[in-house]
Amino acid sequence: MKRIMLMVLYNLPFVPYWWWQLCHFAKHTDDIPEPEKYALLKKITIHANKGGRVKINVHGKEHIPTDQSFVFFPNHQGLFDVLAIIEACDVPFSVVAKKEVKDVPFLKQVFMIMKAKIMDREDVRQSLQVILDVTQEVKNGRNYLIFPEGTRSKRGNQVGEFKGGSFKCAVKAKAPIVPVALLNAFEPFDRNSIAPVTVQVHFLEPIPYETYQGMKTTEIAEIVKTRIEETIAEYEK
Repeated sequence: MKRIMLMVLYNLPFVPYWWWQLCHFAKHTDDIPEPEKYALLKKITIHANKGGRVKINVHGKEHIPTDQSFVFFPNHQGLFDVLAIIEACDVPFSVVAKKEVKDVPFLKQVFMIMKAKIMDREDVRQSLQVILDVTQEVKNGRNYLIFPEGTRSKRGNQVGEFKGGSFKCAVKAKAPIVPVALLNAFEPFDRNSIAPVTVQVHFLEPIPYETYQGMKTTEIAEIVKTRIEETIAEYEK
């Protein structure tokens, strides 16, 4: 909470206008071009992170596909994760979010602008429909971010279990899987501090459909998890 207040205070002269823009874009998201919406989110995120004394170190941007739609699969550390990736990534993407965070102020507007899919993990039928909807959108050229852990690990840079079902969208859409390793993304919002913090975002080499074709989703999950864990182990030193 302290860091969020710092972000707001640092950007106070711009906050009313940015908030109006966010709400306007969220309300009219179908009428506004994707690049324009993403540019707004990126601008606000960069200024907020700077004001909150959060530095984003980006690695592997060259691994983000530019010739076809893809799905990001990052480890999940906290509420800051999506904001870190927005600053790090120049390509628009949407996200699958759990219903528990859909009404969090600011995140709510961000998710509406991104046309995020909200998943109720306790409703099997609704969850299946989300998978089908995301699959179709990826086939149609939209990029997505899915947290394969389902919920944040709450164990710092330790990675939780990756659920095989999370990868069904990519498999059905025959899309490249882009593992994303996050380091220290839990610190900005989950620690009651305003000390400067550096969050690392590592876009790892994509896994094309031809490579994982025929694998079980549990096998794919283990490969992605292992790559992320290896990157965290290398850069956490």
